[in-house]
Amino acid sequence: MEYSPPPLFKQGPSALARLVFFVVLALALLISDARFKTLEIVRGVLGAGLYPLQRAALVPRDVFMGAADLAVTSATLRGDNDKLRTKNLQLSQQANTAAELSAENVHLRALLQLSQRSTTQSLPAEIQYDTRDPFTQKVVISRGAQQGIQNGSPVVNEDGVIGQVTRVFPLQAEVTLLTDKDQAVPVQIVRTGLRSVIYGTPKGDTLDLRFVPISADVQTGDELVTSGLDGVYPPGLPVAKVVRVDKQADTAFARVICLPIAPVRGARQLLVLHYVNDVPPRPAEEPDAAKEAKAKKSAKSAESKAAADKSAKSTEKPAADKNAAPKPAENAPGKPAAADQKSAAPRKPADEKAKPPAKPGAKP
Repeated sequence: MEYSPPPLFKQGPSALARLVFFVVLALALLISDARFKTLEIVRGVLGAGLYPLQRAALVPRDVFMGAADLAVTSATLRGDNDKLRTKNLQLSQQANTAAELSAENVHLRALLQLSQRSTTQSLPAEIQYDTRDPFTQKVVISRGAQQGIQNGSPVVNEDGVIGQVTRVFPLQAEVTLLTDKDQAVPVQIVRTGLRSVIYGTPKGDTLDLRFVPISADVQTGDELVTSGLDGVYPPGLPVAKVVRVDKQADTAFARVICLPIAPVRGARQLLVLHYVNDVPPRPAEEPDAAKEAKAKKSAKSAESKAAADKSAKSTEKPAADKNAAPKPAENAPGKPAAADQKSAAPRKPADEKAKPPAKPGAKP
């Protein structure tokens, strides 16, 4: 008689069989959802059903943040309001001073009969992404040739110079940042007016002001602006500030380290400037006097040599004709052959001519 447990104690399939079944089911659901998106609807329904629970779980956090916001005292708000009012007053004073200086500049230029500086057009743009090369400081903006972006245009923000457009595409443009090692900007020191060129560094965090003599008056804290002498950057744009000056006796130039004023890597919205310089083109370079004298001397020597060669050829030709006289032709017509033999016969000595003819019958 077989023993069978009561229905209450029946265990069903073994634990291993159930583990294998559920593992196979989970793999099937994962593959079907990854390949055919079969559980997308189920996921959406579960998310909609669990949303109230999520909001209820976030209620304590929202209450705490609201209480923290209400904990801000009125004294802090009044202090921030006073700071903003003071800054607004300073900006309004600067705007009035700038307007007065602009009017004075226009009057002085008209008085001195100087040409007016052309206005600079600007086009807003936004950074989309960085370039793939990690060793360069370049970004791509959302404006291109169809929007009027030109190659070489300076790029700025509200603080100062950011970089320069170095490549233009139909709908995008590549901007080389100010801190790139291959980027150079002509600048001048606001305090002294000393002009030089500022370069990026390989690390991309500082700027290097080169070609500054040791005797130049450069101090920590000096502000650098664009000089405008290159015809690319408008004059007066803030570029950098001097943070360190190293002067060594064994070098002719000082090492000046600067930091950019504008947040080169932190800027998101930019302005692309279209600056047209009205400065006339440079005059043609005058020829060097030494080179011109040397060229004239070489031309004169060549002419004298040619004349000497020509005269030498003319003198050699008659001499050659004279020396090469034609020989008398043998058996020429009109002359007897006896004449040739007579002329060719040897002459008798003089004593034989003076000897009297022998008598007949005499012995020799």
